[in-house]
Amino acid sequence: MQYKNLGRSGLKVSQLSFKAWVSFGNQLDVKEAKSLHQCCRENGVNFFDNTEVYANRRAEEIIGQANMELGWKRSDIVVSTKIFWGGLGPNDKGLSRKHIIEGTKASLKRLDMEYVDILYL
Repeated sequence: MQYKNLGRSGLKVSQLSFKAWVSFGNQLDVKEAKSLHQCCRENGVNFFDNTEVYANRRAEEIIGQANMELGWKRSDIVVSTKIFWGGLGPNDKGLSRKHIIEGTKASLKRLDMEYVDILYL
């Protein structure tokens, strides 16, 4: 696998990333997610992408649980998530300061992580 610098951030990300998208939670469970993640890591992928709304928020939970069960060092992977779509409430979507903060905190809780490396807005 080749790695590229992500802009001037200092992060080195694999040229391929793994995106949870809607299949996690709706079609795939933690066991299958672990298998896919392991295959990715064995082939050099270090970049895992999510968003706050994939599979009605279940995708982040599955990714977090899979990473924890695999016992990976957090420093070995690059994790991203996206904030915008949120929920149904008037302040649960968009790019207000309130939603950015609350959406990020909720994503971190679902991912069971202290930080994400990349936050897309």
